[in-house]
Amino acid sequence: MSLELGRSGTRVLLVIALVLATTLPALAQRGAEGGEWRRYGGDSGSTKYSPLDQINGDNVADLEIAWRWRTDNFGPRLDFNYQATPLMIGGVLYTSAGWRRNVVAIDGSSGETLWMYRYDEGERGQMAPVRASSGRGVAYWTDGEGDDRIIHVTKGYHLVALNAATGHPISAFGEQGIVNLYEGLNDGLDRPIVENGQIGLNSPAIVVGDVIVVGAALRATAPSPAFPAGFVRGFDVRTGEQLWIFHTIPQPGEFGNDTWEDDSWRYSGNTGVWAPMSADQELGYVYLPVETPTNDLYGGHRPGDNLFAESLVCLDAKTGERVWHFQFIHHGIWDYDIPTAPTLVDITVDGRPIKAVAQVTKQAFTYVFDRVTGEPVWPIEERPVAQSDVPGEQAAPTQPFPTRPAPFDRQGVSGDDLLDFTPELNAEARRIASESRLGPIFTPPILAGANGQRGLLMLPQMTGGANWQGGAVDADTGILYVASVTNPTVAGLTNNPGRSTMDYVGGGGGRRARGAAAPQGCGEIGPLGLPLIKPPWGRITAIDLNTGDHVWMIPNGDTPDCVKNHPALSGLDIPRTGKPERSGILVTKTLVFAGEGGGLFATPTWAGGPMFHAYDKQTGETVWELELPKRQSGVPMTYMIDGKQYIAMAVSARGEPAELIALALP
Repeated sequence: MSLELGRSGTRVLLVIALVLATTLPALAQRGAEGGEWRRYGGDSGSTKYSPLDQINGDNVADLEIAWRWRTDNFGPRLDFNYQATPLMIGGVLYTSAGWRRNVVAIDGSSGETLWMYRYDEGERGQMAPVRASSGRGVAYWTDGEGDDRIIHVTKGYHLVALNAATGHPISAFGEQGIVNLYEGLNDGLDRPIVENGQIGLNSPAIVVGDVIVVGAALRATAPSPAFPAGFVRGFDVRTGEQLWIFHTIPQPGEFGNDTWEDDSWRYSGNTGVWAPMSADQELGYVYLPVETPTNDLYGGHRPGDNLFAESLVCLDAKTGERVWHFQFIHHGIWDYDIPTAPTLVDITVDGRPIKAVAQVTKQAFTYVFDRVTGEPVWPIEERPVAQSDVPGEQAAPTQPFPTRPAPFDRQGVSGDDLLDFTPELNAEARRIASESRLGPIFTPPILAGANGQRGLLMLPQMTGGANWQGGAVDADTGILYVASVTNPTVAGLTNNPGRSTMDYVGGGGGRRARGAAAPQGCGEIGPLGLPLIKPPWGRITAIDLNTGDHVWMIPNGDTPDCVKNHPALSGLDIPRTGKPERSGILVTKTLVFAGEGGGLFATPTWAGGPMFHAYDKQTGETVWELELPKRQSGVPMTYMIDGKQYIAMAVSARGEPAELIALALP
């Protein structure tokens, strides 16, 4: 049986597993169990939740640094943007680290290094895409009888299986423990060939049963319309044999191929899954958050809706067959990749229990589905959106808007959104904004210089909204906590033959302040170097997934010094603004933990800060805060060893070695 959703001319097929829905037990996603942290997001559903409560509101102020582990001996360069989240199994932390993406095992109570593994990939490793070169972590598999494996994707795109106790490669896996992920990607297809430096993966693979599911991250800006595609594959965890491939750009005879008009399926690239994935181990389903196709801001070379780009796709992990999907953006031209793992949680809506999956997006929407059937929990409406005036571009006439929950950050820009600390600053903000096109969400990018405008004033910008850090959900209450930023950019398109053979690529808009220098400013595009948009600039929003209501919203982080100390604001009482950086969130039995983010990747240099906060889950009130040695750059996790609870996270700063640090009670 199938259900078709979507607008006229676009079929969004949902294959509904009614038998499964009615016969499977209601097995909940309960977060990390047994005091361990066996998966990147705590559990397969990426809840980032632990029921541990030794650290609570009564004693959190006593937390102190228990140990520090440095990465500067693991590569030729300092890793100033360390995004890994370690696993903890049996008292040992496992993670990736360093510019060469070593795999390390660390004693969870002392921080002692137990073993290290690195595969020397030579030129291939050196040329690999540098997105978070250390990687965001590793995966784990066990047969429950002593065969325990760490699964690792190298910087140069090899798949490696290691003995968890020793760090030695598993000789029966692939070729002496290694699978070349370039092989099998284009078998039997007339597709652009993958070359060194084009493809990699910074997020860990995910293991579903006995299958390793591997995504792909390609260079964000392709030089030509013809570029490799980021297909998703499944591999046998014991042997490394490729079991299946899912074409995120459907090939002839496959569902969705007709959404790539003019044979653009033949050459269009990207459309990979660079974000972490989630899985329901009981159902055997894996959930893929798929990115934007080539080119990020211009789709004239790929007319049509472009399935399965910017979609959530549910696959049977054993076969790679599509179960259902939903496309969040038709014919994407905003670089609104689906950036983070979907969150699996069991909720109750109007008295009806639902095994749900929630996907937060760069555009600040939260889409909620029945994860068995793909049916939206609340209606999603196709609404008309503005059309493009860029030559050769044919934007989609409608885009899907969830009716609940409400957006967790601002969308689009109008005059009412502009900075208004003083009348003078507001007047200047309006003047600056008039240099760009304003409009609601899904207003298309424009040619830089058209009608005297620099480009589209885009909010959320290409990096979101939410990004790879995603959210965390309380598995007991169904409340989702998501961090986001309000930080616009100017998106323009240019014809640049020296850079690309495409008709148009992003460029020419600019982000920095124009005109006079900004004394003690933040280097932003707003008046006197201040932000252009009203605060809060960084926030955490709590969303009840049982009702679709927002529970609370708080600014995350204090007001930046460059704002507090700005001469134009002397004598003004500026409320807490938060900082424009996303932070990874950890939820425990009693508290929500979040730093202020790193300010290191695709964000202003003044964003983020070294503070780490504990918030009350019910109200968002700050319970405690601690100044870290460096800014939190990875998603925090928690575990327990010998009756003692720890909170561990990656921290980074420019010009300094990245670290893992662990906090604990005295």
